[in-house]
Amino acid sequence: MTNKLHLYLQLIRWDRPAGWLLLLWPTLSALWVASHGFPGWHLLTVFTLGTILMRSAGCCLNDVADREFDRHVKRTAQRPVTRGAVSVREALILGAVLALLAFGLVLTTNTATIAWSFAALAVAVVYPYAKRYVSMPQAVLGVAFSFGIPMAFAAVQSRVPALAWLLLLGNLFWVIAYDTEYAMVDRDDDLKIGMKTSAITLGRFDVAAVMASYLVYLSIWAWALMDIAQPAIYLIAIAVALGQALWHGWLIRRRERDDCFRAFRLNHWLGFTVFAGIALSYALAGM
Repeated sequence: MTNKLHLYLQLIRWDRPAGWLLLLWPTLSALWVASHGFPGWHLLTVFTLGTILMRSAGCCLNDVADREFDRHVKRTAQRPVTRGAVSVREALILGAVLALLAFGLVLTTNTATIAWSFAALAVAVVYPYAKRYVSMPQAVLGVAFSFGIPMAFAAVQSRVPALAWLLLLGNLFWVIAYDTEYAMVDRDDDLKIGMKTSAITLGRFDVAAVMASYLVYLSIWAWALMDIAQPAIYLIAIAVALGQALWHGWLIRRRERDDCFRAFRLNHWLGFTVFAGIALSYALAGM
């Protein structure tokens, strides 16, 4: 049982929290913006736990969908489903249980959030298969990883205003930026097995596209939230995030695997910086 639990934790990437942190920071940012400050412990708990559960469920589905491809990629060849340590049936059952637990949390919110959760689930299910047919699957992932934003607004305001969709659009470009860095790690293996990724599609323009995506993301979020409680505090956070993006560009400039993977893993700090600027802006305004 201990060994099986260890395999399940491997399957959901429990030892790699960067994945769910990339989902969490924009979701919490949206919660704070929708609430004009602290959203309350109930919604904070629902969205934090829900993010962790759905990211874990997504890992289960992704590993089942990619098991035949992953065995040919150095970075993923030893994943539990790929090497046969966890069966496809076990992985799908675990993923379903985690998704149902997340849905149970959503049921404690309101009708609007429940309705939008089905759309979020549909995008999450589609993404693992987009890599076979879409030349930029990172854009599909961007929608999936940004859906916490409209759901957060729905939970607070029982509606999804235009601001939520604008923030989702901006966040989509951030996802394209960091997932292209991730795809650059596996580019050689993906070319051999016929997988479609933005790193392959963009070719020699990959680094430029990553930097442009960071700039679009931060520009949209800076402009969309100019009326935030303390704009000076928020713009300082945006500037710090931009500095981090430039550092990532320096890391990936030579397209070396380890440096690209390092840049990807550092992105959750960029997301935290933006969230911290939002939270601090409202906190200082309320003092």
